[in-house]
Amino acid sequence: MHNLHSCSPELQTSIDAHATALASWGVPHSAIEQAREAAIIVASLTEDGVLAAALLAQAAFASGAEEARDVELHFGPRVSELARELQHFGDIRLSATAAASHHLEPAQAEALRKMLLSVVSDPRLVLARLARQLVELNASKDGHASTRERLALETREVFAPLANRLGLWQLKWELEDLAFRFLQPDDYRRLAAALAEKRADRERYITELCRTLEQMLAAAGIRGEVYGRPKHIFSIHRKMERKQLSFEQVFDLRAVRIITATVADCYAALGLVHGRYTYIPGEFDDYIATPKDNFYRSIHTAVLGPEGKAVEIQIRTREMHDQAELGLAAHWRYKESRTHDVSYDRKIEWVRQLLDADQSGADRDFLDAVRAELFEDRVYALTPKGEVVDLPPAATALDFAYHVHTDLGHRCRGARVNGRIVPLTRALANGEVVEILTHKLPQPSRDWLSETAGFLTSPRARAKVRAWFRKLDEEAAKLAPQAVVVAPVVAAPRRRASAKKPARSPVVLGGVEDLPISLARCCAPVKPEPIAGYATVGRGVTIHRTDCRGLKRMSVSRPDRLIAATWAGTALAQAVSLHVVAIDRQGLVRDIGDLLASEKISIEMMHTSTDRTQSTATIDLRVAIDDVQHLSRLLQRIRGVGSVLSVRRTA
Repeated sequence: MHNLHSCSPELQTSIDAHATALASWGVPHSAIEQAREAAIIVASLTEDGVLAAALLAQAAFASGAEEARDVELHFGPRVSELARELQHFGDIRLSATAAASHHLEPAQAEALRKMLLSVVSDPRLVLARLARQLVELNASKDGHASTRERLALETREVFAPLANRLGLWQLKWELEDLAFRFLQPDDYRRLAAALAEKRADRERYITELCRTLEQMLAAAGIRGEVYGRPKHIFSIHRKMERKQLSFEQVFDLRAVRIITATVADCYAALGLVHGRYTYIPGEFDDYIATPKDNFYRSIHTAVLGPEGKAVEIQIRTREMHDQAELGLAAHWRYKESRTHDVSYDRKIEWVRQLLDADQSGADRDFLDAVRAELFEDRVYALTPKGEVVDLPPAATALDFAYHVHTDLGHRCRGARVNGRIVPLTRALANGEVVEILTHKLPQPSRDWLSETAGFLTSPRARAKVRAWFRKLDEEAAKLAPQAVVVAPVVAAPRRRASAKKPARSPVVLGGVEDLPISLARCCAPVKPEPIAGYATVGRGVTIHRTDCRGLKRMSVSRPDRLIAATWAGTALAQAVSLHVVAIDRQGLVRDIGDLLASEKISIEMMHTSTDRTQSTATIDLRVAIDDVQHLSRLLQRIRGVGSVLSVRRTA
């Protein structure tokens, strides 16, 4: 069992030397002590001196007591880089509303946990942030009540569950117990008094029991390891609430786990335990013979151990243990009853492996691979109040608006991201704060429906826009007089020339150009999508997309009103601009060039730039395409090029 507050003498000396440097720079004593304690916790778990030093460097950067270049000279570039990444976590706080109500919705808490894993470049920094949270929370007991409660709520809703998912059990129970103590002080005091013994005494009891069990296994010729820890106070409280138990009915205040090589050894170990200690009736479950629905396998029993104290003992093989810790039956998933998310589970497993002491020196390639996976499938943006909005990849500010509320999307006229005005087509990044600028009344634009214009990436948001225009069109058709069209539309008579030249119609009707038309709001057609005209009563010809449901419905009853229509100038290729983002690699530009050549596409412009800090490349293209189907096929093929992350039309 790790000791969270001690590390090797070599790392202790290094940490103390860094702390001395911080003091000479004028960093406040309280900040130094908190950074030092967090560094010791990290070092005790990982033996990673670089990660421990990053906590002290981050305290130096945060205080502003010394020039950044001097801090970097002392700590070196690698530590300084990690320290700056750790600064991101300082910006993630719960909203005032959530802090005041002492409550977060489950989806909101889950989104915050995921954000913590996606905004950092090195997943090991999650461990450093957890250690810092533990130290800050512990120090808050002597501070202002509002600060203490806010830190405790953050811990309970975000950081303790994250520690649980990463398998950092000791950090988890210290975080949970402190949060429980500060948020529910009366319940904490009552339960602490009922335990009637200090944690150190219970830990000593468990250590001695483990030694006795190891000797029993060795004497019987059974290979295995034994470890355990006493139940922490919050865990006891939660079990009593969940199962409606009194304190006297909780038999697993102390828990021990036996790991053996084979199933036969599991049952042999069970026989030894029951032969040595008194079995507590009704507290035996054989999940090896009858696994749980989530494939969890283990033997659970409870006995009266030394001094007549109740102990829960779990017995399983190494394979069962690994499955329970990292597989489908992971302990944290069973406890939290969370909806299964294979992609997120895989990320958690990789982060846990990375945090393992044997992996603490993992090379940069491995870190980059993990980072790429953490960014791959969702974007987590913030409202100005600090609420998290979970969005699909490449989501825009307009997607954000519709996700928050349909009316907010309909009234959207612009957006600020991190305080700056941005185009509605700009893709959002993790952790950005988005403020939607609005009209007084709903004013959606038909341009938003174009799949190639880049305003919306979410099908759900696009459906809301279509519903708006469909309803508007249907309301107008009740209001229109029910007259009969006596003849199809013909060319308009020549008008007397005026000083101002009229705008040319974008549509050709029945081979005739420049006829008056209106674009249907229900489907909002855009060039070069296939279109058709429909003669309305009193409003001329309305242009619809050929796949428009409203057009199909109307043409069933009055097919005589349909008029052939094409976009003006469709015989000419149309130039479009594309923006491609990919993981940088050799041959990327060549592969995209070969693809364009195979499509017989003329390249009018190509510009490539790289971001070495993120190992990504961006390619801006201007190419000529025949029609919307051609563009759709091209976008699909570019997405299939190796290492391409996203592609979208910009103009």
